[in-house]
Amino acid sequence: MVAFAEGSPCWVDASLPDVEAGKRFYGELFGWTFGDSAGPEYGGYTQAYSRGRNVAALAPKPDGRMPTVWGVYLYTSDAYACAARIRAAGGQMVMDPQPVGPYGTAAMAADPGGAVFGLWQPGTHHGFEAQGEPYAYCWAELYTRARDAVDVFYATVFGYVPEDQYDPDDPGAAAGTPTAAEYRLWSPPGSAPGAATAVLGRSLITDAFPEIMPAHFLAYFAVPDCDASVATAQRLGGRVTADPFDTPYGRIAVVADNQGAVFALLSEPRANADPEPGPEQARA
Repeated sequence: MVAFAEGSPCWVDASLPDVEAGKRFYGELFGWTFGDSAGPEYGGYTQAYSRGRNVAALAPKPDGRMPTVWGVYLYTSDAYACAARIRAAGGQMVMDPQPVGPYGTAAMAADPGGAVFGLWQPGTHHGFEAQGEPYAYCWAELYTRARDAVDVFYATVFGYVPEDQYDPDDPGAAAGTPTAAEYRLWSPPGSAPGAATAVLGRSLITDAFPEIMPAHFLAYFAVPDCDASVATAQRLGGRVTADPFDTPYGRIAVVADNQGAVFALLSEPRANADPEPGPEQARA
């Protein structure tokens, strides 16, 4: 069983119009297998497995007006206390904490910038049995326009320890006065800040993104070959929203599945690869 720090992503699921179509897409893209659908009391929730370990879930949308999305759940030891902190810090509860049978307690919240995330207090379902390996969840980022408000919010609610990432080409960097960072790493409370301990990233929705893009969490899945997985996603009816590009942390692409749920792919850094424009430039 994986131990999660307060506020760490511990689960992801996709809300889809057609779960069977989702099983075909992700079954071929990631090699996932799927358990039996949960009963109607659990909304037909279907667990996904990689090499026999649970890594995600697919869920039918109960209302066609709801978005088709990958949702990220943050671990909490007490969902009711966490919900109280969220309200006090300026967030909103989209769904108050409620028991999900013996599996745990779930809630949905929105931060001051409007990004929606889940809370999960484990019962018999502890969260990821595998992560950070090929065909499993490996990272998540919050994209927001409300930098200052959300930075205070998440520090207050989860006690995240921040480390800002600055553009080395920023004219003020050499003088020790860089402009406000567009990217921030969040580490759990009590840990040293930095990439080695970070559990989430916070990025800004800049003018390079479409005006209609809402604040959101983006879930990343590790793959052995980013470009090959992008090609497979396209063959299966998905589309690319950010072409593969290199970063110091690996090669990344952002894609949508054949029903419109957006997620990212990440493979190990390529030898001698130069960093390329990130998603904000690629989606422009």
